[in-house]
Amino acid sequence: MSPDHRVQPPPLLPRALLVLLGTAAAVVVAGGMRSAAGLVAPIVLALILTIAVTPLLGWARRHDWPDWAGTLLALVAVYAIVAFLVVGVGLSITKLVELIPQYAQSADDIKADIQKTLADLGVPAASSQPALDQLSPAKILGVLTGFLTGILGALGNLFFLVTVLFFFCAEASGFRLRIAVLGRDKPELAAALVGYATRIKRYLVVTAVFGAIVAVFDTTALWLLGIPLPLLWGLLSFLTNFVPNIGFVLGLIPPALIALLDQGVGSMLAVVAVYCVFNVVIQTFIQPRFVGESVGLSTTLAFLSLAVWAFVLGPIGALLAVPMTLLVRALLIDPDPKARWAAVLISSTTPK
Repeated sequence: MSPDHRVQPPPLLPRALLVLLGTAAAVVVAGGMRSAAGLVAPIVLALILTIAVTPLLGWARRHDWPDWAGTLLALVAVYAIVAFLVVGVGLSITKLVELIPQYAQSADDIKADIQKTLADLGVPAASSQPALDQLSPAKILGVLTGFLTGILGALGNLFFLVTVLFFFCAEASGFRLRIAVLGRDKPELAAALVGYATRIKRYLVVTAVFGAIVAVFDTTALWLLGIPLPLLWGLLSFLTNFVPNIGFVLGLIPPALIALLDQGVGSMLAVVAVYCVFNVVIQTFIQPRFVGESVGLSTTLAFLSLAVWAFVLGPIGALLAVPMTLLVRALLIDPDPKARWAAVLISSTTPK
């Protein structure tokens, strides 16, 4: 019998059983990561931040800097990013907590007006009161504050995060040599890891650029509308831009509510209109296309990754949704030729 007509041995396990076993393993791993989210999230964040500053190592090498000087430059840059994140998120929480009590009377007046309007429409107060209590500004902003506090919690363990960043940056200078050695035995895995680092840098650059554009538009518009603390809400828009698809909603809630409490319904509607024009158009329609093309993920998968990683890692998982999905792809799909079909399904481009 010729080699071309040899009978292929049957698989050891049926494909359906393999799918079930793979799904079960994924659930177990996700459960373990969720229980250790306080450890996993800072490590992944440190990895992403280290990748973000690796171009500085290359720049220092091209200018004949010694290795220790390039590492020091990367450390200064990455610690500056951490300080920016901690100060930005912490300041947002602090200002929210300070502002809400100042508008307590305005919130009560608005609630009373809504109750009166509903009563005129025939809705009894007993029916509308529970809903109004749930929609109170304090509770709505409390949800957002809880989200920001969760992010700050991952950043708050500064000793652990700073220590991990130190070791990651110290080892980053030898990454190229390690990949070259790995490529001798595992070329597919080496290529996947290099591709992962490249995609992360593209993702961070694209997201930061669009976040800066949105922040400038929002800050200018809020300043023109006379909304208190426009710079703070612009900073919040920049930070929430790293949350796929729904980041603009998180950035919209505080200034819209402050506008309602400070100036009334007309001002709130103006803020919502501004965010719909700038943020929705840029963050929902334009940015996802650029992000998808730069990292190779479809818009649908980016949104689903937000739900999955927020469930697994908590609020910080919303910020790390795309990097975590790219990491899974780099470890499980790209190095395995048999799994290339999955890359076609999750890619942002349609194969020809």
